[in-house]
Amino acid sequence: MTTPRPEYPRPHFDRSHSWLTLNGTWDFRADPAEAYSADASDGYDRAITVPFAWETPASGIAEHWLRTAWYRRTFTVPADWAGQRVVLHFGAVHHAATVWVNGTEVAHHEGGYTPFAADVTDALGDGEHQLTVRVHAPADKRDIAHGKQRSMPRDDYDGVCFTPSSGIWQSVWLEARPATHLAALRLRPNDDLTGITVEAVVHGPAADRAELRLRVRDEDTAVTATLDPDGRLATELPLSAPRLWSPEDPHLYHVDAELSSADGTDRVAAYTGLRTVTVDGESLYLNGRRLFVRGVLDQGYWPETGITAPDDAALRRDIELAAEAGYNLVRKHLKLEDPRFAHHADTLGMLLWAEPASPGRFSPASTAAFAEQIEPMVERDGNSPAIVIWGLYNEEWGLDWDIPGDPAKQRATADAYDRLKALDATRPVVDNSGWTHVKTDLLDWHYYDESAASWATTVADLLSGERDDFPVKLGPDFVVHKKLAVPGQPLRGLPNLNSEYGGGFTGLDRAWHLRWQTQELRRHDRLAGYVYTELYDIEHESAGLLDFGRGAKDLAGVDPAHANAPTTLVLDVTPVAPGRDLLTTGPDFTVDVHVSHHGDDPVAGTVHTTWTPVYARTPDAPGDAVPGCRAEAKPYVLGAAVTVPAALPDGWTSGRLHLALVVDGTVAARTALDVDTRTDPYIGDDPQARPTA
Repeated sequence: MTTPRPEYPRPHFDRSHSWLTLNGTWDFRADPAEAYSADASDGYDRAITVPFAWETPASGIAEHWLRTAWYRRTFTVPADWAGQRVVLHFGAVHHAATVWVNGTEVAHHEGGYTPFAADVTDALGDGEHQLTVRVHAPADKRDIAHGKQRSMPRDDYDGVCFTPSSGIWQSVWLEARPATHLAALRLRPNDDLTGITVEAVVHGPAADRAELRLRVRDEDTAVTATLDPDGRLATELPLSAPRLWSPEDPHLYHVDAELSSADGTDRVAAYTGLRTVTVDGESLYLNGRRLFVRGVLDQGYWPETGITAPDDAALRRDIELAAEAGYNLVRKHLKLEDPRFAHHADTLGMLLWAEPASPGRFSPASTAAFAEQIEPMVERDGNSPAIVIWGLYNEEWGLDWDIPGDPAKQRATADAYDRLKALDATRPVVDNSGWTHVKTDLLDWHYYDESAASWATTVADLLSGERDDFPVKLGPDFVVHKKLAVPGQPLRGLPNLNSEYGGGFTGLDRAWHLRWQTQELRRHDRLAGYVYTELYDIEHESAGLLDFGRGAKDLAGVDPAHANAPTTLVLDVTPVAPGRDLLTTGPDFTVDVHVSHHGDDPVAGTVHTTWTPVYARTPDAPGDAVPGCRAEAKPYVLGAAVTVPAALPDGWTSGRLHLALVVDGTVAARTALDVDTRTDPYIGDDPQARPTA
């Protein structure tokens, strides 16, 4: 059979000149009674396909709530690896893995999202070798980092959790390297973006006498140096004509490292991009240019393969789908994703918000399990220029939804922030996304509301400072008001982001809320960005712009790319309901239109309009120019209102008015307004009234 996930798994620390994949078919035995031992050969009665979790159809097992199971396979070391150390790598195994080679225990690791490796050379003999892995995945996951995997007993947030993905769920592979070898190669742009700072770490018996040569590929830049006695090197690689990394030009610099010692030569390749992401007051900047985050949530699940992408192309395709919908950032939610996801974002120019998986409750064990993910996250993915925001906790998950009332939980949150900033001070960090902040670089909030009127009012009040809390519906009749921050964490002077929002239960409803809620966010110049929930449906959760298989949904003619464009139109309308944004008593009406523009230079153009039936797609042509309607805006400043007159075509009682801003013959922005002249018995004099069940 074709080897699943055959690509090299670790693009940010590349030793692919000397590797061997172990993905494919392994022997499998379930052990619900935990009765087997490593040396017992019986019970392997099924085959499993690695790296797919045993709950998934792709694994060939599809068994749920199995807590313990064993994997077994054989391998042969390539003959040309003679004299080298052989290292066994696991991308990720959920949750606790114990590994034996030829009956010798070589590794034990806990943590379902972090990588681990073991030098297995001393356990090898001649010929074929046997590899055995025991995995324990507890049903009660509340004290471990499990993200969106369902727990039994359930988490408080069980309603938004999905099928667990247990066992080996990322690639397994072998590498050969000398006894003295590169253990880390950390690349970051220097402060003035003219070169690359390098921190190298070398392990092995000859580390203090090793020599390291660093070369920027396709450049004349090279440095050769002897390491410090502790096996470390800090240096800088200057660049003659620096080319910055950005979404418009995702240029990457590849660094080849060659380590020479008495144990032989080790070679590793890594890369980064020249870019800075900085906070200045209430604004974010990328390479010194104002950055407005147009983000979308991506939880990293697939129908047949769980939390493992079915193939490398699927990781890349999700980024492309986000870009097609107009987004410039993907928030990978509560999951340390396969590192190839960040690699594809690096090459495609998609910005990323990365964060670890959460536990389910607050305890010493869960706090430690959460914190133990932070260093591996930064070590593995820190070279990625695409990652511009690090996240930590989410909505007080794993903190019992009670940061304001418990100093211990506040300390845990602040400690996680301090730990991450000590490892990487080059990116902003969010301490507790969406709810009460303790110590953060960005002030983000998660606000969901099915009412267009209260949505607009609450967003305006949050951004104006009229209020410092917002309603969160935790149950049918249970609403709490979440404070933005505890005392001591400033509420002003930091970038504001609405980092989760969306509404509606059908594709039509969600598209309507996407259009109008995103418009309201663009109305406010203080806002630094947003993250829409979410890109695609997952299992029972139907909140996506796409279905679970990444297929198109009926969005009632709404194109998300128009709502998420750098230049948009903002209408002074409080919409009534899907298909009936504006109720009029006759065919003639006016609407005030503003331009929101996120670019480097001012924009100015003429407003064009055309009519279609309600729910129709946007016509290719912008329609006719409206006499005297010229609209403009400065960068990041909402333009003044322009009054646009319109009239329903003769004989129409309803229709969709498409509005476009045309700049120098090119459509720069689009929106639409559904207009209805008919009487609605449910609405009456109050356009916000709704029948209740």
